[in-house]
Amino acid sequence: MKFYMTPGSCSTGIHILLEELELPFEVYIVNLMAGDQIKPDYVAINPKSTIPTLVREDGTALTEFGAIAYWLARTNPKAKLLPGDADGDALVIETLHYVVGTIHGQGFTRIFTTGNFTPNEADYETVKARGREIVEKSFAVMNNVLAGKEYVAGNFSIADAALFYVEFWADKIKIDLPPNCQAHYQRMLARPVVQQVLREEGYRL
Repeated sequence: MKFYMTPGSCSTGIHILLEELELPFEVYIVNLMAGDQIKPDYVAINPKSTIPTLVREDGTALTEFGAIAYWLARTNPKAKLLPGDADGDALVIETLHYVVGTIHGQGFTRIFTTGNFTPNEADYETVKARGREIVEKSFAVMNNVLAGKEYVAGNFSIADAALFYVEFWADKIKIDLPPNCQAHYQRMLARPVVQQVLREEGYRL
């Protein structure tokens, strides 16, 4: 398989899942700052110009974090990246969508890509502040989800890989995580595969 990713981005979560599953894959770096995502060769693979993209062994490309994570879990059932019962699976998918759609899509995008939300640079700080507000409120929600548990659904799942990358972002830009999220983040950092992935992506532990 071919994995198109950007170090330190949401694709880090998929990188973790691929390594957890010990699947063979080739890494292709997409430099977002250089505009690799809009170059014809990449658009031919992923017309959305997004990351991550996973080109499977049959040559078909799968995009969107949730879809890739779900496919990896379903095609590798022995790893139990989904709990396997209706309630557990629903919780994992609910959490994954909340992380990707709200914490990332509504919160961190306002902080990281402020110009997409307003053409007026005078409004940048207001937009960033709103993004931070969304992120902090959302982590408070996740703090309750994690109450009394080591991982979102009890055991490590695709939802934890998603939650980790936004916790990682929060750590990097000094947004305080509430206690259960901080404990989850530290638990994830202690996983050997997570340490391996961060080293491979150029981060010092």
